[in-house]
Amino acid sequence: MAASMLTRRSLFRAIKSARLSSPTSFACRKLQDVYQGHSVTQRRNFNDLLGDKTVRIGCASGFWGDTAVSAPQLVHHGKIDYLVFDYLSEITMSLLAAARRKNPDMGYAPDFVQVIIKHLLHDIKKKGIKVISNAGGINPHACAAAIKQVAKDADIDIKVAVVSGDNLMVDKKAVYATNPTDLDSGNPLPESLVTMNAYFGATPIARALDLGADIVVTGRCVDSAVVLGPLMHTFGWSPEDYNTLAAGSLAGHLVECGAQATGGVFTDWHLVPDWDNIGFPIVQVAPDGKFVLTKPPKTGGLVNKATVGEQLVYEIGDPRAYMLPDVTCDFSQVNLTEVKDENGDGVLVTGVKGYNPSDSYKVSATYLEGYRATAVSTIAGRDAIAKGRRTAESQIKRIRKIFKMFGMQDFTRVRIQMIGSEETYGANARDLNPREAALWLAVEHPQKEALRIFAMELAPAGTGMAPGLTGLIGGRPKTSPILKLHSFLYPKDKVPVKVDVDGTEEDFTVLSNPGTEAGRSSDPEPAPIGDLETGDQTFDVGQLAYTRSGDKANSANIGVIARHPSYLPYLKKALTAQAVQEYFQHVFEPSEEGEELVIRYDLPGLDALNFMLKKSLGGGGVTSLRSDPQGKAYGQMLLDFKIENVPDLLTRAKE
Repeated sequence: MAASMLTRRSLFRAIKSARLSSPTSFACRKLQDVYQGHSVTQRRNFNDLLGDKTVRIGCASGFWGDTAVSAPQLVHHGKIDYLVFDYLSEITMSLLAAARRKNPDMGYAPDFVQVIIKHLLHDIKKKGIKVISNAGGINPHACAAAIKQVAKDADIDIKVAVVSGDNLMVDKKAVYATNPTDLDSGNPLPESLVTMNAYFGATPIARALDLGADIVVTGRCVDSAVVLGPLMHTFGWSPEDYNTLAAGSLAGHLVECGAQATGGVFTDWHLVPDWDNIGFPIVQVAPDGKFVLTKPPKTGGLVNKATVGEQLVYEIGDPRAYMLPDVTCDFSQVNLTEVKDENGDGVLVTGVKGYNPSDSYKVSATYLEGYRATAVSTIAGRDAIAKGRRTAESQIKRIRKIFKMFGMQDFTRVRIQMIGSEETYGANARDLNPREAALWLAVEHPQKEALRIFAMELAPAGTGMAPGLTGLIGGRPKTSPILKLHSFLYPKDKVPVKVDVDGTEEDFTVLSNPGTEAGRSSDPEPAPIGDLETGDQTFDVGQLAYTRSGDKANSANIGVIARHPSYLPYLKKALTAQAVQEYFQHVFEPSEEGEELVIRYDLPGLDALNFMLKKSLGGGGVTSLRSDPQGKAYGQMLLDFKIENVPDLLTRAKE
């Protein structure tokens, strides 16, 4: 079959079939040769691929604090129908709860109103763009009121909708009565709750748009819902259209972190141009769920299979059972195809499947348990690492003497880390002796007063300990509360959803199909890898794959995507769950001997693997005392894993 007659997808299937039967066979090598000569980019207008009746949705925020240049870029140059923002995380919800305790009119993301809406509302209205955001946080009605005031001051007529009901703090007794236990630890729900919010889905957002809303403000919802809601509204997708709901959810998952899908934090960062003008993602979606991910023309960043693939594997667990309130998604067979039209590069996304969702919401609760402080000091000169470590150990020893003198209890936790020593790599660190480093000293204590003493006793090291201490970064460290996460499931039928459009409120309950369990892909496990050709070559994982890592509470995930299909068997052979657990053994909490802390999943459609590292973040989020509490560097660390005794894979892939 000539290369011009092969589709990219059928070519991938042929390569995989030959590879599984005999990975080093002549047939497999010839197919890979054809693959190398096959154009990886289809030059077709996006509308030719998707049809004329498409919707364009741009995401301008991946977190509270994202750049203010993204929304103007999308509004003025993106030709979008919807502008969406994702602001919330567990940490953000806790911060917003604290803000509302100080001021009952706060508890939402104020920059959404004062920076985005205030300066763009006129153009948004003129272009007919609708806006969806979870900026409401703990207080979505106050956020909506602030938006209405901005519109009134500008003499602009808009309808603002509020989706609420996710805040379960208003009905704590009913929640406690169900005895909810943590999904990971099995512990009961603590008493010292700060926040407790159900993760809503897209159905109430779609309903708000059905009722004529121009701007929809929500509290806690899953990140992808701000994209799926507009698609359900526009195309009339029903709650039982699971395949299209899964496709819309994947579109939302890919753009929910903003520029991460368009070249941000990409493994090959050196290939990504113009970070200062990086383009934010746009999904152009067809009624059947197919979509192209792209960005505004003449912007920086990079859109290709690798950048989109990295975002697909970001912060997921089992790719065949990605659980959301509206649908259970199977991402394992997703296919990415590079396309291009007159406006720039894009990636066509197909192959996602959907199944019925659970009858419960995931609830994220945070509770107060002690206080923390972190000090960072710079140190220079010979033996900087040894000097810094001895300084930290001496400071802690002195402070403990003061605690004992005052009758105070000891620190709950102490973490000393020398940044610059590669300590975060554990046994995989190189033997370095830098002449400059940073001392990271983080502590936890149940009393704020104890941490005030800690902060006061750091500066004396500058005259009474090691030479070369050059400063305490940021001055005396501030004390902050430790907010720990408790996640549990709560029945949907116990959570009334409220949709308020300009004062007209509608209540309803989101239910899953009665009598059914949450769906899961029944696709068989990929065939095992047999004997592979050996050789005298050694490669780093980074030469053969892209990686991306992120967090799930106290667990981390690392996605590994083969740079070429022929590399995948060797990656799978080397990167077993046990091998990854041994490589990262220094990050795990103490566990029972033989406990499996790493789970590996396959994504055959993407030539990728996904690893879940349980109990690997020191508590995660604001609970962790580590310099990387969310595992953002874990993927980078895996790039240096050695794959030995293999053929010259790089040369073979280029032949």
